[in-house]
Amino acid sequence: MIAPVGRLALLVVSALWFSGCDEAAPPAAGGASAAANAATTRKTLQLGDPAPNFRLRDMDGRLVSLEEHRGKVVLLNFWATWCGPCRVEMPAMEQLYRSLSRRDFEILAVSTDPQGAAVTRPFQRELQLSFPILHDADFRVGLTFGARTLPMSFLIDRQGIIRERVFGALDWHSPEATRAIQLLMNQT
Repeated sequence: MIAPVGRLALLVVSALWFSGCDEAAPPAAGGASAAANAATTRKTLQLGDPAPNFRLRDMDGRLVSLEEHRGKVVLLNFWATWCGPCRVEMPAMEQLYRSLSRRDFEILAVSTDPQGAAVTRPFQRELQLSFPILHDADFRVGLTFGARTLPMSFLIDRQGIIRERVFGALDWHSPEATRAIQLLMNQT
């Protein structure tokens, strides 16, 4: 039998899976590549490590921290509006978000777009996304988590421990992904 957390890893290999964008920032951004190279000297986060807390602004300018969601399973997704695979996985993330209780589950979609809400707000309206979109324009949080490609996602358990890391787009509303997240939600 596969361990509950390992099911999502198996899902990543066997389910609908698109390659991610090669860069963690659009080619015009320039500085992110140098910052990404500097980040490789830091310790890379591993499965089982505590997820570092962060505070980022949402589209209304409110500061949101990872820590305020302790006690919930969190899908932390790094993405950008210019990233094709990111755009592809967002509708499935929205379906997943609407199907699970806010009491037990949260999605934090961290945009790496340097323009912030100027580009994410129209994107959110176009795709009718209801989950929180946060802004990491200088990619500091993304580098802290070791996001080397977009999209890149982390599943964080109720205790704030990184349980899965997914490179590239995934069908988050698939039965397999939903089951894996529900298994994490059922763990105390």
